[in-house]
Amino acid sequence: MKKFSILKSIATPLDRANIDTDAIIPKQFLKSIKRSGFGPNLFDSWRYLDHGEVGMDNSRRPLNPNFVLNNPNYSKSMILLARDNFGCGSSREHAPWALEDYGFRVIIAPSFADIFYNNCFKNGLLPITLNSNIVDILFQYQGEIEINLEKQSVKIENKSYHFDVDPERKRRLINGLDDIDLTLQYEDQIRSFEVQHLNKYPWL
Repeated sequence: MKKFSILKSIATPLDRANIDTDAIIPKQFLKSIKRSGFGPNLFDSWRYLDHGEVGMDNSRRPLNPNFVLNNPNYSKSMILLARDNFGCGSSREHAPWALEDYGFRVIIAPSFADIFYNNCFKNGLLPITLNSNIVDILFQYQGEIEINLEKQSVKIENKSYHFDVDPERKRRLINGLDDIDLTLQYEDQIRSFEVQHLNKYPWL
């Protein structure tokens, strides 16, 4: 998992509330259990004018010119700005996979669905909850936003807004530790246990 410290980027303004996980990555793309390759189908039904299926050449598909991800001004954006209840619906982990694979590292919204919120941290995404009034300000702002995880701040020009984050989740993101990395921190102890267990129960 990529380490997270300070990120500077413009934000992609997705001005909708109650965006569910089926909108983030539609059900027909859930056949794969790999964490990569979902970015081209992020928000597929909004992003393209035709119906998407697995295996299609997305470079040949007609784009929806009115959808924000197709605006070249946001092509390098790593921050997604949205409204209330982002990530509602089913608990599919493919949703944060698709967002991360596309290139987003941060999602800012007034509120998130609980399971989606938890899945973000497991996949290297930082979901930031801010007051609706602050989110309104960010939607109006056109410049670069600085996200400082260590200071837990969202900064625009000379204004800084604090966000809360669980200390352990913060530590894991800063150090780039997913669940597997955490387990591997105890690799020596695990190997020692396996040797002792095999010696004690050789028939297992």
